[in-house]
Amino acid sequence: MDIAQLKTLVSVAELGSLSKAADSLMIAQPALSRQMRLLETELGVQLFTRHGRGMVLTEQGREVLKHATRILGEMDEIRACASDADRPLSGQVAIGLPPTVADIISVPLATAFREAHPGAVLRLVSAYTGYLLDWLHRGEIDLAVLYDPRSARSLKSEPLLLENLFLIGPRGARLSPIRARQFRALAGERLLLPSVRHGLRAIVERCAREAGIALDVAVEADSFATLKDLVAAGHGYTILPLAPIHKEVEARILTAAPLIDPAPVRRLVLSLPADRPISRLARFAGGEIKRIVGERVESGIWVGQLLDRDERSHNGT
Repeated sequence: MDIAQLKTLVSVAELGSLSKAADSLMIAQPALSRQMRLLETELGVQLFTRHGRGMVLTEQGREVLKHATRILGEMDEIRACASDADRPLSGQVAIGLPPTVADIISVPLATAFREAHPGAVLRLVSAYTGYLLDWLHRGEIDLAVLYDPRSARSLKSEPLLLENLFLIGPRGARLSPIRARQFRALAGERLLLPSVRHGLRAIVERCAREAGIALDVAVEADSFATLKDLVAAGHGYTILPLAPIHKEVEARILTAAPLIDPAPVRRLVLSLPADRPISRLARFAGGEIKRIVGERVESGIWVGQLLDRDERSHNGT
């Protein structure tokens, strides 16, 4: 087993084809095929299933790929440690973001990488916190922004902010960001909310119990885009953070108002694995995410309370 074989494995897995991987690595396809056969022979497993449309990793191949990717990442770290600290980095970093956060962070984060580390590959993965937690534990992503994970003892988490949730309505709903609505006023309103498996739904249900009301949930949708479209079409109200829909609110496509008594909030954290080394690219990404969150809060786009060191200490992190 050698580094060339591991690079071949990663390239074939990413491109799904020996010919494409050969072009990418600038190696003759017969030589590439021989490397894969030698690796499979040494490991005693079949890494790929071959078919007419290309090559697909087997279950054993997916496990081997995780280790190969980590080894190549460690090699990039060795090069980075031996080079000038200010030199642009190469390699790949995978960052997990909830859909509502991805809408706010993705563009400025990609801009920061293009300016500071143009040779690096940034992979943005958008999914709900439960999926991101699983992928973070399995090493499929390097760091993630999560909504208050409860079972994350194997992670190093740094609280970012307490995010306020708003009542979101259609154009003519007469909601205003400067005029709060009592939570109990939602009694009898037609609501469009995520399913009960979603963390945001749990927060809304808890606030309803505190307000002493029952919720009339007409439609359940776990898609952020679907909820926005349904509200814009006049099917009811939803509850979301203001930041990912601020453009629609400014354009008067949607309207929004804060909720009080009680005020629904979510705790946002930046999480990294505690059981493996953190790459310089991942550390750079974490720093940029904190900077972007701070800027969006200061500008009023992201409504919430930044958590400083004293608050992080109080929360036990």
